[in-house]
Amino acid sequence: MSVQQHSGGRPPSPRSVLLAEVAQATQRLADAGVPSPRTDAEELAAFVHGVKRGALHTVKDADFDARYWEVVARREAREPLQHITGHAYFRYLELQVGPGVFVPRPETESVVGWAIDAVRAMDVVEPCVVDLCTGSGAIALALAQEVPRSRVYAVELSEDALAWTRKNMEGSRVELRQGDALTAFPDLDGQVDLVISNPPYIPLTEWEYVAPEARDHDPELALFSGEDGLQLIRGLERTAHRLLRPGGVVVVEHADTQGGQVPWIFAEDRGWTDAADHPDLNNRPRFATARKAVP
Repeated sequence: MSVQQHSGGRPPSPRSVLLAEVAQATQRLADAGVPSPRTDAEELAAFVHGVKRGALHTVKDADFDARYWEVVARREAREPLQHITGHAYFRYLELQVGPGVFVPRPETESVVGWAIDAVRAMDVVEPCVVDLCTGSGAIALALAQEVPRSRVYAVELSEDALAWTRKNMEGSRVELRQGDALTAFPDLDGQVDLVISNPPYIPLTEWEYVAPEARDHDPELALFSGEDGLQLIRGLERTAHRLLRPGGVVVVEHADTQGGQVPWIFAEDRGWTDAADHPDLNNRPRFATARKAVP
């Protein structure tokens, strides 16, 4: 029997140097407690070598770049992957991110998906949408892209974050303003169809339990909100009520441990109806919605 016949018709191909290094990096990242070690090791390899993740096997052994181990060491120290590569993916967007701006998370994609469906279901030709605490601009840009006839407004307080927001929104039709979400857009009072926000919602008492990537690198302004984490959401409830037209909808992301608490903030005696919680892809309570009552 020939060697080719014995191996199923072709000789085994030698494993590339890069893939072998990725395997080692995966183990190092796993040992460091990185939540998705294989994905991150591959993303870093793709970033350093200028290829897509699915094309790592095409990198020739002679082209292996030793700088790979520099970025692996940074990730091993729990620097966010997105800070190292300079970009984050969100729905159909590729956003520029770095120090000073909150890195958008996958769980927020389901929040935006619900909002997009809600806006599309409205009998409004050019729906008006406001994104409070926009950060990188992920939510506002996704809505503008996926609901083409919408008029989208966004506000952000932090000058550091705005440096990134402006980069991401360059050439978009989102109207961006700097300011406090609690007093934003007085010129839109009573005219907005949907208000959406991914505000800070981590209780100050849980600081030590926050993942190093967020605690040490995301801006505190985007993470923490009072002793129970709900301080800003209570304020945003009044902002949303002021901005929305009767029948308009508010969508607010919250921590999975706050399920059941946030809908109570949007109470009937404060002018709301249909307040409810919704699960994320892992079936954990992730965001609350409510409708402004019609008189």
